[in-house]
Amino acid sequence: MAKKPKKKPPIKRRSHFFASFRNNFLTGLAVVLPVAVTIWAVWSFIGFVDARVLPFVPAKYNPLTYLDINVRGLGVIVFLLFTTIIGAMTKGLFGRSLVRAAEGFVDRMPVVRSLYNGLKQIVETVVSQSNNSFEKACLVEYPRKGIWAIAFISTQSSGEVLSKSGQEAMTSVFLPTTPNPTSGFLLFVPTKDVHELDMTVEEAAKLVISAGLVMPPSEEEKAAKATTVRVKKAKAVK
Repeated sequence: MAKKPKKKPPIKRRSHFFASFRNNFLTGLAVVLPVAVTIWAVWSFIGFVDARVLPFVPAKYNPLTYLDINVRGLGVIVFLLFTTIIGAMTKGLFGRSLVRAAEGFVDRMPVVRSLYNGLKQIVETVVSQSNNSFEKACLVEYPRKGIWAIAFISTQSSGEVLSKSGQEAMTSVFLPTTPNPTSGFLLFVPTKDVHELDMTVEEAAKLVISAGLVMPPSEEEKAAKATTVRVKKAKAVK
Protein backbone atom coordinates (compact mmCIF):
# COMPACT_ATOMS: atom_id res chain seq x y z
CA MET A 1 0.00 0.00 0.00
CA ALA A 2 1.19 3.47 -0.85
CA LYS A 3 1.87 5.72 2.06
CA LYS A 4 -0.40 8.65 2.52
CA PRO A 5 1.36 12.01 2.09
CA LYS A 6 1.86 13.95 5.29
CA LYS A 7 -0.29 17.01 5.75
CA LYS A 8 1.59 20.27 5.61
CA PRO A 9 1.14 22.62 8.59
CA PRO A 10 -1.28 25.47 8.06
CA ILE A 11 1.27 28.15 7.27
CA LYS A 12 -1.27 30.85 6.53
CA ARG A 13 -3.09 30.34 9.82
CA ARG A 14 0.18 30.38 11.76
CA SER A 15 1.40 33.57 10.06
CA HIS A 16 -1.96 35.19 10.69
CA PHE A 17 -1.68 34.28 14.38
CA PHE A 18 1.77 35.85 14.73
CA ALA A 19 0.70 38.96 12.82
CA SER A 20 -2.33 39.35 15.09
CA PHE A 21 -0.15 38.75 18.17
CA ARG A 22 2.34 41.41 17.01
CA ASN A 23 -0.38 43.97 16.30
CA ASN A 24 -2.03 43.37 19.66
CA PHE A 25 1.32 43.64 21.44
CA LEU A 26 2.20 46.93 19.74
CA THR A 27 -1.27 48.33 20.49
CA GLY A 28 -0.95 47.35 24.14
CA LEU A 29 2.57 48.75 24.27
CA ALA A 30 1.34 52.10 22.97
CA VAL A 31 -1.14 52.20 25.87
CA VAL A 32 1.00 50.76 28.67
CA LEU A 33 4.37 52.40 27.94
CA PRO A 34 3.30 56.09 28.32
CA VAL A 35 1.45 55.26 31.55
CA ALA A 36 4.41 53.31 32.94
CA VAL A 37 6.93 56.01 32.03
CA THR A 38 4.71 58.73 33.53
CA ILE A 39 4.29 56.82 36.79
CA TRP A 40 8.04 56.12 36.93
CA ALA A 41 8.89 59.80 36.29
CA VAL A 42 6.48 61.06 38.96
CA TRP A 43 7.62 58.42 41.46
CA SER A 44 11.29 59.24 40.81
CA PHE A 45 10.68 62.98 41.13
CA ILE A 46 8.89 62.51 44.46
CA GLY A 47 11.78 60.38 45.72
CA PHE A 48 14.28 62.99 44.51
CA VAL A 49 12.50 65.75 46.46
CA ASP A 50 12.11 63.58 49.57
CA ALA A 51 15.81 62.70 49.60
CA ARG A 52 16.86 66.36 49.52
CA VAL A 53 14.20 67.95 51.76
CA LEU A 54 13.70 65.52 54.64
CA PRO A 55 17.37 65.53 55.83
CA PHE A 56 16.99 69.27 56.60
CA VAL A 57 13.93 68.68 58.80
CA PRO A 58 14.86 68.36 62.50
CA ALA A 59 14.36 64.88 63.89
CA LYS A 60 11.76 66.19 66.32
CA TYR A 61 9.54 67.36 63.47
CA ASN A 62 10.53 64.75 60.89
CA PRO A 63 7.63 62.33 60.29
CA LEU A 64 10.07 59.53 59.51
CA THR A 65 11.20 59.61 63.14
CA TYR A 66 7.80 58.28 64.23
CA LEU A 67 7.15 55.95 61.28
CA ASP A 68 8.66 52.52 60.68
CA ILE A 69 8.33 52.77 56.90
CA ASN A 70 9.47 55.32 54.35
CA VAL A 71 6.38 57.08 53.06
CA ARG A 72 6.94 58.73 49.70
CA GLY A 73 5.70 62.26 49.31
CA LEU A 74 6.41 63.57 52.81
CA GLY A 75 9.28 65.67 51.49
CA VAL A 76 7.06 67.11 48.78
CA ILE A 77 4.44 68.08 51.38
CA VAL A 78 7.08 69.69 53.60
CA PHE A 79 8.50 71.59 50.61
CA LEU A 80 5.04 72.87 49.61
CA LEU A 81 4.24 74.00 53.14
CA PHE A 82 7.65 75.67 53.58
CA THR A 83 7.41 77.48 50.23
CA THR A 84 3.86 78.64 50.97
CA ILE A 85 4.88 80.01 54.37
CA ILE A 86 7.87 81.84 52.84
CA GLY A 87 5.59 83.31 50.18
CA ALA A 88 3.12 84.53 52.80
CA MET A 89 5.91 86.05 54.89
CA THR A 90 7.47 87.96 51.99
CA LYS A 91 4.17 89.70 51.27
CA GLY A 92 4.45 91.66 54.49
CA LEU A 93 6.63 94.68 55.23
CA PHE A 94 9.06 92.72 57.39
CA GLY A 95 9.42 89.98 54.79
CA ARG A 96 10.04 92.41 51.95
CA SER A 97 12.63 94.25 54.00
CA LEU A 98 14.38 90.98 54.79
CA VAL A 99 14.40 89.96 51.12
CA ARG A 100 15.80 93.34 50.06
CA ALA A 101 18.54 93.05 52.68
CA ALA A 102 19.44 89.54 51.48
CA GLU A 103 19.45 90.64 47.83
CA GLY A 104 21.65 93.60 48.73
CA PHE A 105 24.12 91.22 50.34
CA VAL A 106 24.07 88.96 47.26
CA ASP A 107 24.60 91.94 44.93
CA ARG A 108 28.00 92.52 46.56
CA MET A 109 29.17 89.04 45.53
CA PRO A 110 30.43 89.16 41.90
CA VAL A 111 29.83 85.60 40.66
CA VAL A 112 26.87 84.76 42.89
CA ARG A 113 25.18 88.05 41.89
CA SER A 114 25.04 87.14 38.21
CA LEU A 115 23.81 83.61 38.90
CA TYR A 116 21.14 84.73 41.37
CA ASN A 117 19.79 87.57 39.23
CA GLY A 118 19.63 85.35 36.15
CA LEU A 119 17.78 82.57 37.96
CA LYS A 120 15.45 85.04 39.63
CA GLN A 121 14.50 86.62 36.32
CA ILE A 122 13.81 83.22 34.75
CA VAL A 123 11.68 82.04 37.67
CA GLU A 124 9.71 85.29 37.81
CA THR A 125 9.03 85.06 34.08
CA VAL A 126 7.83 81.47 34.35
CA VAL A 127 5.56 81.90 37.39
CA SER A 128 4.20 85.32 36.51
CA GLN A 129 0.44 85.11 36.09
CA SER A 130 0.37 88.05 33.69
CA ASN A 131 2.86 86.41 31.33
CA ASN A 132 1.49 85.08 28.06
CA SER A 133 4.53 82.99 27.15
CA PHE A 134 4.13 79.86 25.12
CA GLU A 135 0.38 80.25 24.60
CA LYS A 136 0.66 79.79 20.83
CA ALA A 137 2.58 77.48 18.54
CA CYS A 138 3.91 78.79 15.25
CA LEU A 139 5.89 77.99 12.12
CA VAL A 140 9.14 79.76 11.28
CA GLU A 141 11.58 79.22 8.44
CA TYR A 142 14.66 77.64 10.03
CA PRO A 143 17.55 77.02 9.44
CA ARG A 144 17.02 78.58 5.99
CA LYS A 145 14.27 79.76 3.68
CA GLY A 146 11.99 76.99 2.50
CA ILE A 147 12.51 74.76 5.57
CA TRP A 148 9.91 75.11 8.31
CA ALA A 149 10.20 74.38 12.02
CA ILE A 150 7.78 74.28 14.96
CA ALA A 151 8.35 77.02 17.55
CA PHE A 152 6.54 78.58 20.51
CA ILE A 153 5.76 82.28 20.68
CA SER A 154 7.35 83.89 23.73
CA THR A 155 6.92 87.69 23.67
CA GLN A 156 6.97 90.69 21.40
CA SER A 157 10.55 91.93 21.18
CA SER A 158 11.39 95.46 22.28
CA GLY A 159 14.33 97.59 23.35
CA GLU A 160 17.71 97.31 21.71
CA VAL A 161 16.87 94.03 19.96
CA LEU A 162 14.04 95.69 18.06
CA SER A 163 15.73 99.03 17.42
CA LYS A 164 18.92 97.53 15.98
CA SER A 165 17.17 94.84 13.93
CA GLY A 166 15.79 97.34 11.45
CA GLN A 167 12.36 95.69 11.64
CA GLU A 168 9.05 97.32 12.51
CA ALA A 169 8.01 94.42 14.76
CA MET A 170 9.92 91.43 16.06
CA THR A 171 8.71 88.35 17.93
CA SER A 172 10.88 86.23 20.19
CA VAL A 173 10.17 82.53 19.71
CA PHE A 174 11.56 79.41 21.35
CA LEU A 175 12.59 76.71 18.87
CA PRO A 176 12.68 73.34 20.71
CA THR A 177 14.88 70.40 19.76
CA THR A 178 13.73 66.84 19.11
CA PRO A 179 13.08 64.67 21.12
CA ASN A 180 13.95 66.85 24.14
CA PRO A 181 11.83 70.02 23.92
CA THR A 182 13.36 71.53 27.07
CA SER A 183 16.45 72.52 25.09
CA GLY A 184 16.43 74.69 22.00
CA PHE A 185 17.18 78.09 20.54
CA LEU A 186 15.89 81.59 21.19
CA LEU A 187 15.15 83.30 17.86
CA PHE A 188 14.11 86.88 17.16
CA VAL A 189 11.97 86.68 14.03
CA PRO A 190 10.18 89.46 12.13
CA THR A 191 6.54 89.27 13.17
CA LYS A 192 5.40 89.05 9.55
CA ASP A 193 7.43 85.83 9.17
CA VAL A 194 5.83 84.15 12.20
CA HIS A 195 2.89 81.97 11.14
CA GLU A 196 0.62 81.08 14.06
CA LEU A 197 -0.86 77.58 14.12
CA ASP A 198 -4.33 76.45 15.17
CA MET A 199 -2.93 73.48 17.11
CA THR A 200 -2.49 73.86 20.85
CA VAL A 201 0.88 74.09 22.57
CA GLU A 202 0.38 70.55 23.91
CA GLU A 203 -0.26 69.19 20.41
CA ALA A 204 2.80 71.00 19.06
CA ALA A 205 4.93 69.60 21.92
CA LYS A 206 3.74 66.07 21.12
CA LEU A 207 4.65 66.65 17.48
CA VAL A 208 8.17 67.72 18.46
CA ILE A 209 8.73 64.93 20.99
CA SER A 210 7.51 62.22 18.59
CA ALA A 211 9.76 63.54 15.79
CA GLY A 212 6.75 64.15 13.59
CA LEU A 213 5.05 60.79 14.18
CA VAL A 214 2.12 62.20 16.18
CA MET A 215 0.60 64.67 13.74
CA PRO A 216 -2.39 66.58 15.16
CA PRO A 217 -5.38 66.87 12.81
CA SER A 218 -6.18 70.15 11.10
CA GLU A 219 -9.30 72.18 11.87
CA GLU A 220 -10.92 70.84 8.69
CA GLU A 221 -10.22 67.26 9.73
CA LYS A 222 -11.62 67.92 13.21
CA ALA A 223 -14.78 69.42 11.71
CA ALA A 224 -15.20 66.49 9.32
CA LYS A 225 -14.74 64.01 12.18
CA ALA A 226 -17.28 65.86 14.33
CA THR A 227 -19.76 65.82 11.43
CA THR A 228 -19.26 62.08 10.97
CA VAL A 229 -19.87 61.47 14.68
CA ARG A 230 -23.08 63.54 14.59
CA VAL A 231 -24.34 61.62 11.55
CA LYS A 232 -23.65 58.28 13.23
CA LYS A 233 -25.48 59.41 16.37
CA ALA A 234 -28.43 60.58 14.33
CA LYS A 235 -28.62 57.22 12.53
CA ALA A 236 -28.38 55.36 15.84
CA VAL A 237 -31.31 57.34 17.25
CA LYS A 238 -33.45 56.53 14.20
